[in-house]
Amino acid sequence: MADEARIGAAVMFVQQLDRSVDFYTGVLGLTVADRSPTAALLSSSSGAQLILRAMGSNAVHPLGAVGVQYVIWTVAGMAALERCEQALRDRRAYRQTRASEGSTAVEGRDPDDMVVMITYPGPDQVHGGRLPARIYGW
Repeated sequence: MADEARIGAAVMFVQQLDRSVDFYTGVLGLTVADRSPTAALLSSSSGAQLILRAMGSNAVHPLGAVGVQYVIWTVAGMAALERCEQALRDRRAYRQTRASEGSTAVEGRDPDDMVVMITYPGPDQVHGGRLPARIYGW
C-alpha cells in the first residue's frame, strides 16, 4: 500500500547535546543536518532522522516507564553492523550481540544510558512479524 505510515524521525531528549551528537554520529554514521545551541537534527543517507534536544544534566528517562524506550536501527550489511559494534566497544557502550531467526542485533547504551539497538537485516528483509523477546527484558 503506497500510503501506509512509516517512521520519519525520532525525537530524543538528552542530557548533553555535544556528547550525544558525538555518540550517534560515531556509532550510527549519522550526519548533522542542522543544529542550534540546544538541539540537533541528525540524518542518514537513507533519510532516517534523529532529533536530539538537550534537557540538562538532571533530566532522567527511567526504563520501563510509559513512553518510547528505544529505537531499533538497521544497517545495510554485516560489515556495517560489525562497525557499529566496534564503535560501541570503543566507547565502552557495548552490551551484547544476539542472533535469532535470521537477524543479528547489537545492543549498547548511549551516554544517557538509553538502549541502542542496531540490527541486520532489518524488518523489511526478515519475514515473520514477531515481537522481539528484548521488549520483555525488564
